[in-house]
Amino acid sequence: MTSAVNAALDLRVGDVVEVRGPAEILATLDENGELDAMPFMPEMLKYCGKRLTVGKVAHKACDTINRSGIHKLENAVHLAGVRCGGEEHGGCQATCLIYWKHAWLRKVEPGTPADVPVPESGAPQLLPLLTITSRRPDAEDGSPRYRCQATEMLRSTPRPLPLLTLSQYTDDVRSGNVGVFRTAATFLVGLYNRLQDVAPRGLRLKGGKHWGDLVGRATGKTPTGVTGIQPGDLVRVKSRAEIELTLNPELLNRGMGFDSEMARFCGRTARVARRVDHIIDEHSGKMLVMRSPCLVLEDIICEGVLHANCPRSITPYWREIWLEKVTEPAGEQ
Repeated sequence: MTSAVNAALDLRVGDVVEVRGPAEILATLDENGELDAMPFMPEMLKYCGKRLTVGKVAHKACDTINRSGIHKLENAVHLAGVRCGGEEHGGCQATCLIYWKHAWLRKVEPGTPADVPVPESGAPQLLPLLTITSRRPDAEDGSPRYRCQATEMLRSTPRPLPLLTLSQYTDDVRSGNVGVFRTAATFLVGLYNRLQDVAPRGLRLKGGKHWGDLVGRATGKTPTGVTGIQPGDLVRVKSRAEIELTLNPELLNRGMGFDSEMARFCGRTARVARRVDHIIDEHSGKMLVMRSPCLVLEDIICEGVLHANCPRSITPYWREIWLEKVTEPAGEQ
């Protein structure tokens, strides 16, 4: 291993970094194309030699596989606006924010000359490795299964980060991820939810509901709706009361969840960015094809406010029945 593998950069939000060249990155990876169980994906190669800005310091991550809470992550960041396009993963449309280990980056000090071309040495060896390691053995039915940073998240973040590990909150502020006020609010939300879980049933508030959660009121099969909403349309997220009528007691609508982070956007107006109809299942690595495509809204991401300030910035998926088309303001059509 090179010294770069063991180096930890002192990175904060807004710092400028340069992605190392293929040969340097190859030297950090094991036979599975990983560093600390975090895969370097083929979609990341095109950024070699580019200078980018740290968008979030990824010192922790929420578990979206087993729902076990927040886990510790070492020496990693998210770069502003850099999401996986899924080109080498069957065209997956999840557009996850990519993780970058410190060893794959070098910090750019102010006044450093502009980018210089990155030598291609190492690329002929790195790309075949990444192409192979981005797949799992095919499923029993012959369908392809994939491997990516999302499917390997629990392996790369094996250590849970309990609510009362106060260092995570100081790291939130010190890194520039969030401010003091939001950090305090997020901690209090987590404490409230924990008390709801452990308190005797008779002492729980609102039936033990977590902060911000809705109450699913649909009985039987949850309703569907085809509204004709298209990418580019301006829509409003319906009210909490309206959306509750579309959810079962598990807060699902035909298998798709509506969580408290999404509920924060009820009443918000946004433009439809795109439709999503296939994403990789993080459990199995198989490609899931949705019978009813869902929608992604521009500039609306999970902000982690109610989940310990998780910086993953996952893109929520919206059923059409949760949205209503609104009239364009005059002059903006």
